[in-house]
Amino acid sequence: MTTIPPTGNTSGTSNADANDKTKNSTLNYNDFLKLMVAQLRNQDPLNPTDSTEYMSQIAQFSSVEQGINTNAKLDQLLVNSNISQASTMIGLSLTSADGSVSGIVTSVRIDSTGSTAILNNGKEVPITQGVVLGYQ
Repeated sequence: MTTIPPTGNTSGTSNADANDKTKNSTLNYNDFLKLMVAQLRNQDPLNPTDSTEYMSQIAQFSSVEQGINTNAKLDQLLVNSNISQASTMIGLSLTSADGSVSGIVTSVRIDSTGSTAILNNGKEVPITQGVVLGYQ
């Protein structure tokens, strides 16, 4: 298999900026096809890559893509579950895990860090292990 060397930094950005962009970006199916075409163009004509290797690469990429799609659907299912659970907490008394904060749950905020109960006294308590919910 022929390896395509990385290109130089010609965009005028620093290497740190380029590395940050690389860490935050992901390859999609079109990017994979572009890489595969580049690999085909740059292979040794006297020693071409076996077509079964290309099919294997496509199958692996497809498998990874399906895994990513499954994770996205599971994340959405988790958010829906959190919303459903949050609606049952409204009106219940809540005491934080360390017992320092308590009050009646007036609303629940759900974000990327998890769920946070907003109490009638204005305090916010992350809903984590050890939080006690109950009736007044």
